[in-house]
Amino acid sequence: MTQAIQKTLRDSAGMRWTALLLLALAMFCSYIFMDILSPIKDLMQETRGWDSASFGRMQGAEVFLNVYVFFLIFAGIILDKMGVRFTAVLSGAVMLFGACIKYYAVSEAFMGTGLETWFTDHLNWNGELPIIGAILPFAAGMPASAKLAALGFMFFGCGCEMAGITVSRGIVKWFKGRETALAMGSEMALARLGVATCMIFSPFFAKLGGDVHVENSVKFGVVLMCIALIMFVVYFFMDKRLDAQTGEAEEKDDPFKISDLSKIFTSLGFWLVALLCVLYYSAIFPFQKYAVNMLQCNLTLNPAEEGSFWADNSVTIAQYIIMLIVAVCAFASNFQKKKGLKFGLMSVAVVALVLYCYMGYMRGTAETIFAVFPLLAGAITPILGSYVDHKGKAASMLMLGSILLVVCHLTFAFILPAFKGNAIGGTAVAYVTILVLGASFSLVPAALWPSVPKLVDEKIIGSAYAAIFWIQNIGLGLFPALIGIVLTKTNAEGTAAHELNYTWALVMLAALGIASLLISIYLKAVDKKKGYGLEEPNIKD
Repeated sequence: MTQAIQKTLRDSAGMRWTALLLLALAMFCSYIFMDILSPIKDLMQETRGWDSASFGRMQGAEVFLNVYVFFLIFAGIILDKMGVRFTAVLSGAVMLFGACIKYYAVSEAFMGTGLETWFTDHLNWNGELPIIGAILPFAAGMPASAKLAALGFMFFGCGCEMAGITVSRGIVKWFKGRETALAMGSEMALARLGVATCMIFSPFFAKLGGDVHVENSVKFGVVLMCIALIMFVVYFFMDKRLDAQTGEAEEKDDPFKISDLSKIFTSLGFWLVALLCVLYYSAIFPFQKYAVNMLQCNLTLNPAEEGSFWADNSVTIAQYIIMLIVAVCAFASNFQKKKGLKFGLMSVAVVALVLYCYMGYMRGTAETIFAVFPLLAGAITPILGSYVDHKGKAASMLMLGSILLVVCHLTFAFILPAFKGNAIGGTAVAYVTILVLGASFSLVPAALWPSVPKLVDEKIIGSAYAAIFWIQNIGLGLFPALIGIVLTKTNAEGTAAHELNYTWALVMLAALGIASLLISIYLKAVDKKKGYGLEEPNIKD
C-alpha cells in the first residue's frame, strides 16, 4: 500500500527548491529593475534634465495605480480567481511591458518625436498643492521623458506587486508542511541581493565604453525582466505538472472582502502596526532611491584614474563576486549546526566584507559603498526571525529598529557632511552607518509581520495583510516625491547634481523614524495592557 503512493514533484527536495529558485530569480530581477535609475540620479539630471522633483515623482509613480486605482486589491482578486500559474505569467508580462515603456522614455530614440512633444504639452498638472501635489505622478516642469518613464513605471509597479503576492502563494503551495519559513527567508534574501546588484551594475552599464548612455542601464533591466518572464513560464509548466500529479485544483487564497474592513479598521492593534509599517518603510525604500546621490553630495570621493587597475571593468565583476561570497556565507552560517563550520562561514563573510569595503574605497564610487546595505540585512534576518519565534520580544525589536533608523538618518544629515574633505573618515562613517541601517531593516520586518496574526482575528489575517500593504504603498508613493520636492525647495535652482544639500530631506526621514518609535512604544504599552502576546515567543514549548 505504502509503495503504491505516488511521489509528486514537491516530494522531491530538488524539484521543490528548483521551483523556489525560479520564483526567487524572477523577484531578484524585479528588485534590480525597481531601483535601476537610483544609482544614476546624477546622470539623469545631467543628460535628461531630471531635477530632484521630477526624479521623485517618477519613482513614486511605481505604486500610483496600486494605491489610487486599487490595483493592489484587484491583483489579489486575480490571484484568487485565476490561480498562481496564470497570475505569475501575467505579472511577468505586465512588468516587462512597463519596463519597455520606461526604456523607450529614457532612450535617445524618444528625443525629438511627436510623442515627446505631446508629453511636453500635456499632463502638466498642478504639483504645488500641499501633500496632494506630491502624490501626482505628472506635474508642470517635468521633462517629457520623466513623464513617459513614470507611466511605464506605473505598469511595472502593478506587475511587481502582483508578482510579490503570487510568489509568496507559490512558495506556500510547494513547501506546505516542509521548510516554508526557510524557503521564504531564502527568497527574500535573494530578492534583496538584487538591490546591491542594481547599485553596482546600473552605473557600470551607463558608463560602459567611456561615454554616458543612461538608456543602457534600463536596457540591462529590460533584459532581466525578459529573464523573469521566462522563469515564470518555466514555473507555469512545473506547477501544472504538479497539479496533474496530485489531481487537485490550484489552491487559492481567501479573497479580500470589503466586509472585513469594519473588523480590521476598528482594531487598535491593526492601526498601530499599519502606521508603524508605513512610517518605517517610507523612511527606508524611498531613501534607497536617493542614497547614492546623497553619498555623492556628502562624501569626498577619489574615483580611480582612467586606465588604472581600480578603474578596470574586471574589478567591478570581482567586487560583485566578493559581495556574493559575503551574502552566501553569511546567510548559510545561520543554518549550520556544527560550530566549526558556522564560525568558519561567518569568518569568511567578515573577511570578504572587509575586502569589499576596501575595494569600494579604492574605486571611489558612491554606488559601491551603498551596495553593502542589503548584505547585513540578508545575513541576520534568519537569526532575528528565529529569535522572535523562540524568545519573543517583537515589540522591543520594533523599538530598537526605529531607534537605529533615527540614528542613521541623523548621522547622514549632520555627521557625514562634517567629514567632507576626509575621504577615509567619511567613507568609514558611511559604511558603518549603512550597515547599521541594514541591521535596522532586518529588525523591523522580522518582528512586524509575524505580529499581525496576534493582533487580528485569524479569519481576516489575509485581508489585514492586504490592507496593511495598501496603506504601506501610500507612503512608498508619497515620500519619493516629497524627498524630491524638499531637495528642490532647499537647494538653489541649477545646483549641480553632486552638490545638493540633503540635510532637510534626511531630517524629514528621521522624523518618520521618531514617529515610528513613538508608535512602537505605545504598541508595547497596549500589548502589556491587552495581552496581545507580542513579547511572547511564536513557538510555545
